[in-house]
Amino acid sequence: MQTKPYLTLDDLKKIAAGAEAEAKANNWAVVISIVDDGGHLLWLQRLDGAAPASSHISPAKAKTAALGRRETKIYEDMINNGRVAFLCAPELDGLLEGGVPIVVDGQCVGAVGVSGVKSSEDVQIAKAGIAALGL
Repeated sequence: MQTKPYLTLDDLKKIAAGAEAEAKANNWAVVISIVDDGGHLLWLQRLDGAAPASSHISPAKAKTAALGRRETKIYEDMINNGRVAFLCAPELDGLLEGGVPIVVDGQCVGAVGVSGVKSSEDVQIAKAGIAALGL
C-alpha cells in the first residue's frame, strides 16, 4: 500500500491567504476555490466585488485542474485549436484558463481555481496561493 500527501486545513488557509494577498495587492475582485485531488470543494472565498458567476466558474476550474492533473489552460487551448469535441468531456466543466493543480512530491493533491479577472491574472493569483505552501 502506498501513502500520499493530502491537504490539511492549515494548508488551505495558507493557500487562501497567499491568493488573497496577491489579488488584493492588484485590486482584483475574484473568487478563490481550493479542491482536493478528487475535485471536491474544500474552500471557496469570494472577495468583495467579485461577480456572482465567478462563484461557479472558480470551483469548476479547480475541479478540472485536479481531475486532469494539469493546468486548465491546456484544455482551453485544445478547444481553441479546434478540438471542440472536448467540450463534452465528462466531469470537466472548467475548461478555461485559471485552474492550477497542487503537486507535492510528484503527486497531485488538489488544485486552485480563480475567476474574476483576465485568465492570466487568475493563474497568477492561483500560483501565488500555491507558492504560499512553501513547497
